[in-house]
Amino acid sequence: MQPTQSQNMKNSAKGTWITAGLLVLILLIGLPLGHHYGWITNYSLNLFSKYLALAILALGMDLIWGYTGILSLGQAIFFGLGAYVMGMNLMLESSGQGVYGEAIPDFMVWNRLTELPLYWLPFKSFPIAVIGSIAVPALAAAAIGFLTFRRRVGGTYFAILTQAIAFATWLMFNRNEMNLGGTNGLTDFKLILGYALSEPNTQWALYMLTAFLLIACYVGCRWLTGSKIGLIMTAIRDQEPRLRFLGYPIAQYKIFIFSVAGALSGLAGALYVTQVGIITPSQIGVLPSLEIVVWVAFGGRNSLIGAMIGAVGINAARSVLTAQFPEWWPIILGGLFVIVVLLLPNGIVGLPRQLWHGLRHLRGRSSAGRQPGPQARQRPVERPSVNPSTR
Repeated sequence: MQPTQSQNMKNSAKGTWITAGLLVLILLIGLPLGHHYGWITNYSLNLFSKYLALAILALGMDLIWGYTGILSLGQAIFFGLGAYVMGMNLMLESSGQGVYGEAIPDFMVWNRLTELPLYWLPFKSFPIAVIGSIAVPALAAAAIGFLTFRRRVGGTYFAILTQAIAFATWLMFNRNEMNLGGTNGLTDFKLILGYALSEPNTQWALYMLTAFLLIACYVGCRWLTGSKIGLIMTAIRDQEPRLRFLGYPIAQYKIFIFSVAGALSGLAGALYVTQVGIITPSQIGVLPSLEIVVWVAFGGRNSLIGAMIGAVGINAARSVLTAQFPEWWPIILGGLFVIVVLLLPNGIVGLPRQLWHGLRHLRGRSSAGRQPGPQARQRPVERPSVNPSTR
C-alpha cells in the first residue's frame, strides 16, 4: 500500500524536527560546552562560526538549484550586498576611532570627503542595517528575476547572465567612486552595539546567534520544500513545460524562490562580516559564486543537510589545506568538483544510497550468473504410454 501525501508530509515534518534536534544538540549544546571546558579554543569557535554563516548561504543555493533547477552563478552578489550593508553599520559604529579620528571612515578621508554619502546615513541605525542586509539582497534578486524569468530566460543562458552580472558587480565595487573602500573593502571593525568584536564573550554570542539562525533557516527551508510550494518547485525543475501548460505562473514562483535565496545569502553575509571583520570585492565576484556551487554539489543537491555539510566541510578543508599547500587549493577544489560530477552525482549524502544500489546490482548479476542456461536445464523425462490391450 502506497503512503498518502499527508503521511509523507507528516514523516517529512518528523524528520525535520529530529534533524533540528540533533543540530541543537551539536551546535547549541555540544560545541559551547566544549568551549566552556577549554576543549575548543576561541579561535576555533570563531572559525566554525564563519563556516555556519556560509552554510546559510549554501541553503539558499540549494533552494534555487537543487529543488527548483535554477543554476545561478552570481549568488555571491547577494552575499556581498548583505555583508556590505552590515559592514557600513560596523564602520559607523567605530567612527572617531580611526587613524585620523574623524567621524567618517578613514578611506573617505583619503578620498577627500568631508561628510558621509547619503546612502550611508540610514545604516547608522543597527536595526535598519539588519533589515537592510536581508531586504537589499532580496530586492536585488527580485529585480534580476523580474527581468529574466518573465522573459523565460533559463538554463545555461541564465547561468551565463548571472555570471556576467557578478563580474560587473565586482568591477563596480572595486571603484573608489562608490565610497565603499575600493579594492580594500570595509575593514577595521571594532564595535557592535557597543561591545568589542575582539572580546571572547562577543565572539561566543555571535557564534550562538549564527548557530541559532542556521537551525531556524534549515527548519524554514524544510517547511518550504515540504509544502505545496515545494511541490511546485520540484515540478518546475522536472517538468516546467507541462506545468506552464497547466496554467501555473512559473515566473512568479521563480522570482519568489530567487528572492528567498537572495535574502538567505544577505543574512549569511551579515553574519560572516561580523565573524571575519572584513568584506572586499573579491568575495563578490565570479570565483566565490562558483565555489558556492561546488559546496552544494559536494554535499548533495536536493538535500538541505547535504548543502550545509558541503559548505562546512569544504571551507574547513580550505582552512587546513591553504595553510599547508596554498598554491594547490584551486586544483584540489576543481578536481573535487570533477570527481563529484562523475562519480557522486548525489553528493556525499547520497553516497550510502549509491553504494547500496550498487551492491544490490552486483548481487543481482551474481545470482543471475549462477542460474543454469536454457541448454543446461534438464528436459522432463517422458514416460512411455502403455497400451492396455497388450497387458
